[in-house]
Amino acid sequence: QVQLVESGGGLVQAGGSLRLSCAASGSIFSINAMGWYRQAPGKQRELVASITSGGSTNYADSVKGRFTISRDNAKNTVYLQMNSLKPEDTAVYYCNADVKVTIWRRESYWGQGTQVTVSS
Repeated sequence: QVQLVESGGGLVQAGGSLRLSCAASGSIFSINAMGWYRQAPGKQRELVASITSGGSTNYADSVKGRFTISRDNAKNTVYLQMNSLKPEDTAVYYCNADVKVTIWRRESYWGQGTQVTVSS
């Protein structure tokens, strides 16, 4: 079993910054891609940013130039630096990891979610 523990959410004024962290632990052989998703009330969960084990990144158009995803493979941790936050960034943010639990088996795991609220 693998656990993803997120931290760093909170309340911030528009234009401010937050940094989210997500640490994976448990039965991990290796981790492929890791990513951050968000879900606002009444909306579907959407991809915010993702990063491969080699460091290649992908961002939603709405966050390009404002958010930066990074990871520390030695710590099995992924980060999301969020700058120039806008009220429309308000959502529950979820971490996701594509984990090889053995050399032959891959499983997808989700964190519990962390609330980000941006006030105008």
